[in-house]
This record gives sequence, structure tokens and C-alpha cells, in this order.
Amino acid sequence: MNRTVRSVATSLAVGFALYFVARGIWWIEQPTAPLLMVLAIGLYLVVVNIAILGDGASVRMPLWSAILAVLASAVVPALVTFSLAPGDRTAPFATWYIGALGLLGVVCVVRRRALFGWLVLAVLVVAASADLGFGVALNLGLVGSIMWVAVARLLVMFWDRAVRDTERLAEIQQAVSAWHATQRVRQRERRLRTQFALAVAGPVLSRVVASRGALDDHERLDARLAEGRLRDELRGADLLNDAVRNAIEAARRRGAAVTVFDEGGFDGIDEARRRDIRDELAAVITRAQTARLIIRSARDPRVAVTVVGRAGSRSSGDDDSVDLWHEIPREVSGV
Repeated sequence: MNRTVRSVATSLAVGFALYFVARGIWWIEQPTAPLLMVLAIGLYLVVVNIAILGDGASVRMPLWSAILAVLASAVVPALVTFSLAPGDRTAPFATWYIGALGLLGVVCVVRRRALFGWLVLAVLVVAASADLGFGVALNLGLVGSIMWVAVARLLVMFWDRAVRDTERLAEIQQAVSAWHATQRVRQRERRLRTQFALAVAGPVLSRVVASRGALDDHERLDARLAEGRLRDELRGADLLNDAVRNAIEAARRRGAAVTVFDEGGFDGIDEARRRDIRDELAAVITRAQTARLIIRSARDPRVAVTVVGRAGSRSSGDDDSVDLWHEIPREVSGV
């Protein structure tokens, strides 16, 4: 689409440039210095083609080309004026440069050199007013050149704004699509983990129902472990892998109370670093000999997981006795 619009605009600019050149060549009266007229036409053709077609890979006109356009806007009117007798300077073929240089200013604006486009127009106004008189120049096409440049500037502003809005909407749409995809993945993961936990706890729960709660010590331990694993899968899904699950189960088997909270601490961490954090967490739990473990992953700019060990059990009320504090950073130290 962008390529098509650009090719159409380029074709129109070249077509109008050739039209103004044809007006200049179609002499009604013989110029007193025809070589100067030919030089003006040739210089304009070279400059306008450089401005339109130069550096086609970029929309923005090269700086040197914009400067050349401003210089040409001063030289071309002078050459045309010096090539004609004073009485012929208001003839239709003699004022071709007014529309031609207006077109050059439009090209500068469209190719994102608005300042140079206005400079081209300003130089044209000064030159035409000096040679023809300001009122005469307005009647012979200067008003049209001014309007062309102004309208071109407005259109470029509206076009750029439309492009920015389109890009912003595309980014929002991509972000929404990514969010929906992430939510679907997370829902599927939660469903799979819940199914896994129920598969582990299901037989124990069935045994509890069948025996109406009459369990021996071994069965009670299995029920407590199954209940804890089910709670872990629901509350701390991202924190768990097989090593962490086994370490938590071993801690519970020796009598420790383990609580897991996942509050989004892994958000924004790549999968490789997540695996390293889980491995480190499993090692910390394995080494811990405390009576109560609290594992928490919260949104923090520095820490991904915090492991707190308390010497007292939950029922003892000894909340101030902390014998383990371990923080696992989001990034590897030194990175």
C-alpha cells in the first residue's frame, strides 16, 4: 500500500514538472538571451528530478538535495528574468518558474524536508515580487504555489499521524493477542497441574471416604502429604518442578510445615533462569532443618523467591524466631 501511494505521488510530481518545463519551452516571444532560458529549464529539470527520485530507498530527502533545491529556487527566476525583455516577463511562458518552484517546494515537504520546502517558497516569493511585483506575481500563480505547499504540509502531517495511529493499533492488537495466548497457556497449565494433583490425592481421598476417616498413622501422613501437594499445585504452580516437589515432600515427612505462595515473581523471567531458580529452591529446601518453611514468590524488581524458616510451628506463636532467610535473585549476580 505504502509503495503504491509513493509510486503514484512520484508519477504525479514528474508529470507536473514536465508540464511546467513544456510551458517554458513553448516560447511565444523570442527571448533576448535564449541560452539563459534553456539553462534555467535544464537546471530545474536536474534539480527537480534529483529531489523526486534521489535516494529512492528513503522517504526523507537527503540534506544536500534539499539545499540544492533552495539554491535552484534563487537561480532559476534570475536566469528566466535576465533571458527576457521587460515587456515579456509576464507572458504565460515566462512565468512557468512560479508553478515549477512551487512544485519543488511541495516535493521537499512531501519528502520530509518541510523547512527547506518553506525556504524554497520564501525565496520564490521574494524573487517573483522583485521581478514582477508582488500583486502581479500573486495573479500569475504565486497564490497557487503557496496553497500547494501549505496543503502538502497538512497532508503530510495527517498522513504521518494516521501511520502512527495504525502502528499503535497494530501493537495493541498484537499485545492483546499475546495476552490471550498467554492466558490460554496458563489456564491449560493450571488445569494440567490440578489434574496431576488430583491424580495424586485422589486415591488417598477415596481411602478417607471409604474408611470414614478411620486411618492409621501411615494413611494419615499420606493424606496430609496429598493435601499439601494439592495446595502447592494450586498456590505455587510456577515454583514447582519434580525436584522442588520431592524436597517439599521430604520436609513434610520429617514433620516440617511448608507453605508455598506464588504471587507472580516469575513474570518477565526467561525459562532458562526459571529452571535455575527452581533447582536452587530445591537445594535450599533440602538443606533446611527448620520446623516451618514459608516459600514466597512476589513481584519484586530484584528478588524472585524468598525462603523463610521459623524455628517455631504455626501453633506455637513463636513468629520472631527466624533461623533461615534465603533470597533467590531474578538475575544471576553480575549480569
